Amino acid sequence: MTEPKQSAHQSDPANRARLRWRSRRGLLENDIILTRFLDAHETELTDDEVDAFTRLLDLSDNDLMDLVLARKEPDGEIDLPHVHALLQRLRQA
Repeated sequence: MTEPKQSAHQSDPANRARLRWRSRRGLLENDIILTRFLDAHETELTDDEVDAFTRLLDLSDNDLMDLVLARKEPDGEIDLPHVHALLQRLRQA
C-alpha cells in the first residue's frame, strides 16, 4: 500500500498558512527576518526550500538566530545542501 502524497506547498493554502504561522517566533529578530523573507519570496519557494525552511523552524530561536547570522553552520540532521542554500537566501534578505 502506498502512502498518500503530500500536497505541494504552493498548491495548498493550508500548508502556506501553517508555514507562515510557524515563522512567528518568540525572538523578535527571528520573527522579523522570517516574516520579511516570506513576504518577499513565499510564492516562489520550491518544495525543497519549504522543507529546508521547515527544518530550520524546528530549531530553537537561539540556534536559528546563530545560523541566520552566520555565527555557525548547519550540522547533524540539518547539514543538507538545500538547507545551506536556503540559509544563504535568508542571510541575504
